[in-house]
Amino acid sequence: MGSELGNTVTTKPQARLDAVGIFYLTLNGAWTLILVCAVAYLFVKRRLPFLRIRGLPLTFGAIFFLHMYWMTVTTGYCYGPLAPEVAEYWIMGLWLPFGIAMFQASNSQLLHVAKMQKRYARNGSIDEPITPKRNLSRWRIIRWFQVADYPTRMFTYVGLGMLFQLFLTVFVYLISRKFHRSFGIPGTEVHGTIMEQKVQQGRGWEWWPTIFWQLFWAWIIAPIILWRARSIHDTHGWRVQTIACCIAGLPAAPMWLIGLYVDGMAPVNQYWIPPQWIALSIMVIEIFTVLLPCWQVMRHQTLQQETLAAIALWESKNKTGSISESDYTGSTKMAKSAWESFKGLSAFESGRAPIDMSQPESIFTMGALEYALKINPEPLRAFAALKDFTGENIGFLTELATWKSAWPAQGNGDGQFNEALYRQQFNRAIHIYAKFVSPIYADFAINIGYRELGALDEVFEQPARILYGDRGTINYSSITPFDNPLGSSGSEIEMVLSPTSTVFPPEKSHPSHPDDTPINEISEKVQYWGDIPSKFDPDVFNRPERSIKYLVLTNTWPKFVKDGGEDDFERRSSFERVAIYFRTMRSNPA
Repeated sequence: MGSELGNTVTTKPQARLDAVGIFYLTLNGAWTLILVCAVAYLFVKRRLPFLRIRGLPLTFGAIFFLHMYWMTVTTGYCYGPLAPEVAEYWIMGLWLPFGIAMFQASNSQLLHVAKMQKRYARNGSIDEPITPKRNLSRWRIIRWFQVADYPTRMFTYVGLGMLFQLFLTVFVYLISRKFHRSFGIPGTEVHGTIMEQKVQQGRGWEWWPTIFWQLFWAWIIAPIILWRARSIHDTHGWRVQTIACCIAGLPAAPMWLIGLYVDGMAPVNQYWIPPQWIALSIMVIEIFTVLLPCWQVMRHQTLQQETLAAIALWESKNKTGSISESDYTGSTKMAKSAWESFKGLSAFESGRAPIDMSQPESIFTMGALEYALKINPEPLRAFAALKDFTGENIGFLTELATWKSAWPAQGNGDGQFNEALYRQQFNRAIHIYAKFVSPIYADFAINIGYRELGALDEVFEQPARILYGDRGTINYSSITPFDNPLGSSGSEIEMVLSPTSTVFPPEKSHPSHPDDTPINEISEKVQYWGDIPSKFDPDVFNRPERSIKYLVLTNTWPKFVKDGGEDDFERRSSFERVAIYFRTMRSNPA
């Protein structure tokens, strides 16, 4: 039988540059170019919310190691007769395990995000904790690890595993004389001609650690991830990616072993060397890990433009009157097709006429979103948390609405707010800030610009540190330096008609000095009694609120609308009320 690189005792020590070799070289160059462009595209778009939660640094690291291995074995047919087997030993022992470990760690990010987002799917109070309660260790390094975010902890696990694999690979290399004769365990040497030695070097117990890790990740960890991800149905293709990549990795190691040790595979190994079975699974992994997110980014941008076009059509129709069927061309057809899913709904209130289908684009306006948030936000909240993984945005808007409703319409007789109510509202605002806004305390910080974040930090950061403990500082230099697209006097109408407006989330900084106080220990019984900043007033959250509404309107809301055709009683009722609301507005403009 042959070796890792397809060598046999009769192989001539020269490069194979026949038609098969040229095909592999061309495939290598073309696929590498495509992959590099796709990775660069994702890097440029990395600040999109649904890309940020994927943990792209870990994914890019995994793709780097896996693709380096893929390039090596894909062209192994060409250079195999000339390359020493010891090179393949190091490539197989380091690059492949490192890549697989980082990739599976990146895959598990889906399970973490889905689990954490479930807490936003229900209507909880402002003081309901997001961070699970845990007892912090007295040891500083352990305490740092306990309060670190999930990507940091996962990267630590992976790093320790990679160090162990490195140690194991070096240890096996040192004790075996298969790749060297000067040291090692006697009796492990190889003999014969150069090709006979290469064949023997490409097989044996020295490769067992690599085999073990491949089978461990593919046949133990991957099925666990598959089972735990069975109930996740996200809008980003993340679950599809996870399932496809886990399944693709299952036959890789067994087929590699079959190609290496089964004599009947000799004719196949002449043109398809054994490790190329692993390379085939890596190529599938790269397609679903890199190209699928690229398609999701383009789909997101298209959907955003379609929503803005539908809103522009609505505004134009209100100004010019009726609109003809021919006006529903291009992206605006999305509005009509989405509205069609609501046909057949009966009137929610008795005595109401059937829904007027003459203005389908109205469902995508800010008014529709605000009305849905007002009358029944729970279906949208559940959709955002369980499918779109943006539950923090809906949670922020709904809890902010509750907070605003607690303010009186006017102050007391002398124009001043009641001091007790004023302090109570400030404490509740601190909880909103810590739970949804602060990159330090929030599990998922809402997506606002650095100026909005800075303005809120001036008011709430120090009180939050007193209540929740000092967990580091916000690195403003890492936050995208763009102003709020609204300006100081922006409105929802200006926002939704600005297709170039973009609001980016701040980078989450890692705490350098973790505190002993978990955020969940702060409850209604713990209040801030210090001086209240003069900038605090009922309008302190207005600009972030408008930013989040814009993000929801152009991202989560159109997905929710298009998903409204499902047989969900609560959602159907919510859409029905929105439709009746707009029908009433048209009937009674005043």
